[in-house]
Amino acid sequence: MRVSLKLPEDLDRALTQIARARKTSRSQVLRDALESYARGSERSVTVAAGKLVGSLRGPRDLSSNANHLSGYGE
Repeated sequence: MRVSLKLPEDLDRALTQIARARKTSRSQVLRDALESYARGSERSVTVAAGKLVGSLRGPRDLSSNANHLSGYGE
């Protein structure tokens, strides 16, 4: 089946760059993107977590503050 669509210039350039980087056709890049969207994998972790994002309390610098990292990996 053939589908025709119009893209803004910036999106058209991005599509071309992605296809070149992958060494594939623009059509294949679009097919891959549509398949991914149809499977629902376009959702980010933040979107999937919904109202849970920001609902936990704790230190904001947990991953970078040495005080919180003592004993990690032992």
